[in-house]
Amino acid sequence: MSDTLTFGQKAVGLTFNPSGDDAVAQCKQGFADLIDQMNDLRTGLIAGGAGGEAVRLASVAITEMQTAQMWAVKALTWRD
Repeated sequence: MSDTLTFGQKAVGLTFNPSGDDAVAQCKQGFADLIDQMNDLRTGLIAGGAGGEAVRLASVAITEMQTAQMWAVKALTWRD
């Protein structure tokens, strides 16, 4: 991994994995990639002068992916 984290990697807390669980790292990276896609879309829309609903939807998607990532990590690390 590069020394510089992407927006998505920061958004999912990629470097926080105290147990060093590979499944958690892969899960977080997968969500980070999707978040980066939406962030790139959002950034492009704003740079192109667009705004409004498409930008809001990309932001909502990012938030929901962060939430889903947290639940997924919880499922991966659940111990009875």
